[in-house]
Amino acid sequence: MSAATIDNAIAPADSQALWSRGLVAVLAAQFLSAMADNALLFAALALLRNQHYAAWTAPLLQEFFVGAFILLAPFVGPFSDSKPKGTVMLMANAVKLFGSLGLCLGLNPFLMYGIVGIGAAAYSPAKYGILSQLTSPANLVKANGLIESSTIAAILIGAVSGGTLADWSVPAALIIVTMCYGAAALANLLIPRLPVARSLNSLSVPVMVRSFGRSVRSLVRIPDARFSILGTSLFWGAGSTMRFLLVAWVPLALGISNNRMPAYLNAMVAVGIVVGAALAARFVSIDKAQRALPAGVLIGVAVCGLAWTTTLPVAFVLMVIVGACGGFYVVPLNALLQERGHRSVGAGNAIAIQNLSENAVMLLMVGLYAFTGRAGVAVNTTAIAFGVGLAACIAGLWFYRARAVVRRAET
Repeated sequence: MSAATIDNAIAPADSQALWSRGLVAVLAAQFLSAMADNALLFAALALLRNQHYAAWTAPLLQEFFVGAFILLAPFVGPFSDSKPKGTVMLMANAVKLFGSLGLCLGLNPFLMYGIVGIGAAAYSPAKYGILSQLTSPANLVKANGLIESSTIAAILIGAVSGGTLADWSVPAALIIVTMCYGAAALANLLIPRLPVARSLNSLSVPVMVRSFGRSVRSLVRIPDARFSILGTSLFWGAGSTMRFLLVAWVPLALGISNNRMPAYLNAMVAVGIVVGAALAARFVSIDKAQRALPAGVLIGVAVCGLAWTTTLPVAFVLMVIVGACGGFYVVPLNALLQERGHRSVGAGNAIAIQNLSENAVMLLMVGLYAFTGRAGVAVNTTAIAFGVGLAACIAGLWFYRARAVVRRAET
């Protein structure tokens, strides 16, 4: 397939409106699937406690989940680009449903959560890659804002309902989550059949791995894509770690030991991200994505504030601030990668490469957090170290980007 054919297949006319039946169906499917994902995490954490697993094993759930993203990274991008992306989303939700059903049936929770991760790994390139087929480059940041807002609204509802249902009945929570995955699959059926972006030239694993390696090298040579991948990786690594940090922090700092309160605080982060994503869609364009970086530094500063927080109202406000900074930070970076990626290695490949980087950072950061828990490091000490490290990393990325922009202007 020629480059011109690829661009025609994945980039709509600039005049295409933002809202369409296809985009509404994607938003509905994404909402239901993401809501189930987030409810499942808190239900699975409650399941581990009911089965008397050690507290430090909770982050291992995330390690199994993100491990699927890393192992499948060479394959999910080409697979997503080789089929209509609505079909890929349907298949991925079916895999998630299978893993959730396994949890309902009492199978190994780590293995079943890993199967849900397999579905999520296949789902992610399709859900983001499809946006460049449904809207124009001029509307891509707005479309990203909608998908992120839908996702974060799902995180909000999923986290709250997952924690609340788990306090009531863990089996009932798992059954309801499984039903949500089924509803998401039904919503996928409403997505129109879109053109295939790239044909799958080979089913050979070594060939696909080598091809993925070439795509990685090609993408990271593009300064904007490299910048975006680094930035979003830091964000999602931090977000995954924050979830488990809150689970450990709430009973120690606030004296609350139920499943609901960590979920409520995660929901407040979600509220903030919706606000931040809306502001980013309004004030940050793709070519000025570096304007989002100061908000990323503030995420780390706000996390440090957990060490001195002892009241629930302050904790809620702090989490909203973390979320707002996060939404403002990540939406432009996602849009930048999609716009650069679909013109070089394909939208599905670009998102798969992004997922590889993001989940490698998640694996590292959550693993380090699990290690500190196993070693008995105080939660407040971990929060300060985590916040300072995150702020320093994003400040370094900000400096790197500023220098690159100056060099580009000089040439």
